Order: sequence, then structure tokens, then C-alpha cells
Amino acid sequence: MPNLSHSDTDIDVRFHAARSVIEEAATLAKRMQPAPGKPIAELKGRQDYVTEADKKVETFLVERLSRLFPCDAFLGEEHGENGSSEFRWVIDPIDGTSNYARGRNRWCISLGLMRGDKPVAGIITAPALNETFTAQHGKGAFLNGRAITASSTDNLNEAMVEIGWSPYVPEDWFPQKMDILLKTGAMPRSLGSGALALADVACGRSDGYHEYVIFLWDVAAALVLLEEAGACVSPFLKMGGLTQRTTILASAPAIAPVLFKTLGIPSS
Repeated sequence: MPNLSHSDTDIDVRFHAARSVIEEAATLAKRMQPAPGKPIAELKGRQDYVTEADKKVETFLVERLSRLFPCDAFLGEEHGENGSSEFRWVIDPIDGTSNYARGRNRWCISLGLMRGDKPVAGIITAPALNETFTAQHGKGAFLNGRAITASSTDNLNEAMVEIGWSPYVPEDWFPQKMDILLKTGAMPRSLGSGALALADVACGRSDGYHEYVIFLWDVAAALVLLEEAGACVSPFLKMGGLTQRTTILASAPAIAPVLFKTLGIPSS
């Protein structure tokens, strides 16, 4: 058995505990999901939904993890920041809420663990898809327990790239990015969950994901996945992602130079 530092052991204990807790949260969320049809949710803004499950799942995760690790801090989409500590849990209780509220399957719970300002572990579980992505810094990335790596696609005209939409996107931004990709020969997509879109890049189902601005709770878990899977990612944290919504682009490594240039995003 490899020697573990005190910090590595602390991360490992938290990671394995979180695996169990997030499974319970997934059961709760799945039980609360509305049937297909008109969205059952409140509107925070244009196409910006929040459901009863968003609030209850986040509360459940915070309460359960607080009992296990009472000194840890939390940042959640619905209830904001709570406490200050070496370790901080970053929670998106339902990512892809518009899908969730309409009874669709593409939604997830995203749970990231940060040590200081660095993401060190992440779990993204998509209960309706029966998929769980996991990663720890330096220990690889996995989908349902099987190791994953980013795509080996090496030509942009063979690539599938997802573009995220949100109420924060300027009016012309989304169609412009779609048009740019179409002109390169790439295949654009937009599927409604930023965390799962980034996980798709990590496991090679997609060759890129770009969103105009996205929050830390959407990406904290995915950043570890992407790093461990060998994907290239824009400097989200350095660009202000720790405290404000920030641009992100994740890419398969072989097409990263041309994709970053094509979409006008700094790579470092």
C-alpha cells in the first residue's frame, strides 16, 4: 500500500464518505423529479429554474457532510457559502434543472471537494442515466468505476463540441459560436447540463465544451475529472472562477490549440 500524507488521507476519507452520501442524495432527487410535461419549478430569471429538489438536495448534502466533517466549509448554488476551512465542499444540487423540471434524464448532482483554492476530488452522479463520474487528484478519473480518458480526436472537422446556453449569455453570442463551429466542420451540440457536458469531454464522448460564463459549483467536481482524464481546460480559476461566474472551455488535447484559437479563449 502506498504511503499517504496526512492531507492525502483526509481527502481519501472525505471522498469515500461522499460517495455514500451522494447516492442517498441521488435517491432523494430521483424520487422528487416531476413527470414529463410543463416545467414544475420557480423561475429565478429567463429560463433559470429552481425546483424544490434543488433546495432539499443541497440541504441534505450539507447536513450529512457536516455531521461527518464538522469543521469543513460549504459553497452551494442555492444557499451560498457557509464557513471557512482548509476543506470546502462545492455543491450543485441539480445541474441541468431545466431538464430535471421537465422530467428529462440529462441532469446530475455535482459535488466537488476543494483544499484551499484547488479542486482535489469530484463526484458527478446522473441518477436517471445510472452513471457516476469520480476523480481524485493524482488517482485518475472514472465512470462507474472504469477508467476514462479524453478523446483522441485530432481534427476539428471530425469533432463534436457542445456550447452551453444560460441567461447570462449576450443575445448574439450563442448563434455566433454555433456558426463558427459549423464553418470549421465541427458538430455543435447543446444539451442542458454544464457539469455533464464537461464530464462528457473527460470521458471522450465529446471533444469540447464551451460556456460564456459558468459558476464554481457547476465545475468544481468536473475540473478534477478533466485534469485526471488528460483534457485541456481554460484557466477558469485564474480568470476569477473562485468568486464569480467565468468563461470555460474544455477540449480534447489534440484539437485544443485550434479549438481555443477558433473560439477566442486563452489557454493559459
